[in-house]
Amino acid sequence: MASLELQNINKIYNDTVHAVKEVNLSILDKEFLVLVGPSGCGKSTLLRMIAGLEEISSGTMKIGNRIINDVSPKDRDIAMVFQNYALYPHMTVYENMAFGLTLRKIAKPQVDERVQEAAELLELSDLLDRKPKELSGGQRQRVALGRAIVRKPKVFLFDEPLSNLDAKLRVQMRLEIKKLHHRLQTTMIYVTHDQVEAMTMGDRIVVMKDGLVQQADTPLHLYSQPINRFVGGFIGSPAMNFFSGIIENLKGLQFTHSDFLIPLADNSNELKALENQNVLLGIRPEHLRISDKPTGFKATLEVIEPLGSEIYLHLKTETLRFALRTSVLTEFNIGQNIYLACDTENMHFFNKETENRIH
Repeated sequence: MASLELQNINKIYNDTVHAVKEVNLSILDKEFLVLVGPSGCGKSTLLRMIAGLEEISSGTMKIGNRIINDVSPKDRDIAMVFQNYALYPHMTVYENMAFGLTLRKIAKPQVDERVQEAAELLELSDLLDRKPKELSGGQRQRVALGRAIVRKPKVFLFDEPLSNLDAKLRVQMRLEIKKLHHRLQTTMIYVTHDQVEAMTMGDRIVVMKDGLVQQADTPLHLYSQPINRFVGGFIGSPAMNFFSGIIENLKGLQFTHSDFLIPLADNSNELKALENQNVLLGIRPEHLRISDKPTGFKATLEVIEPLGSEIYLHLKTETLRFALRTSVLTEFNIGQNIYLACDTENMHFFNKETENRIH
């Protein structure tokens, strides 16, 4: 059993810096949970508290039914993979992977069996006699993974393990870690600032900001139903577009901005209740499209980003800049005026003051 329960967890430094605030999380057995957020949001501090490398200022932390607040790191049955690999340069790959087991006085035949098993799983069998300096970044990361695997812990912790790798290798290692989770069937908690990494890896994602959990949900639910403006803007690439305006009823509901208006096909009571209110409208770049009809939504093309199968168009009006994503491989020209339409069923409305989702 490797479920984790975090109840009202706080971390305060020097009685002044409140790094983690009232975090309540239930992490399921065998779940792959990703903690994501900008630098300084408290995600790594929370991970280090789970590992026992940081003291908990207040709250209760459990693995299964066991409270671990005062349990030392070595007795928590947790293995951590760090951003900088933390390999011993004077040891071979085999010795690095076996080191933790040797410290625990595990019998040598059992150590050898576990190392060989992990090496085969991670395709390191031919590298066991090499030193870390003879390995590529991806190979060193696999050795760090292997060192964690041989311990057969209840929980794996990953602290931004791929940030030192190039883009292609990061994609490859993301797949390797996901396959590893499927094979090992172990609880994994993974910290990253990269929302693409979070979306592609996590069974569930916890979005953090300023020490607070903003939303904990599945990747698709986070993307389609962000709880507030921050989550909507943080999850997704390019980011969600935000427009400030008013909902009016002029021969039908419409969203009116100083630079344009958007007719709203949705006439639900929930939307009618927002009539004459100032709101924030969120639209993802893929839910904007180029219209062949002159509409009340017109913008000027400022930057073109061709990505092969799709194009990002960066547009501006008199007071706004925003993005559109399209698979229509048409020739566009900088400075061109483009008429736009919206998928009104994919609009998100947020309270202008609180920035919480209201529709």
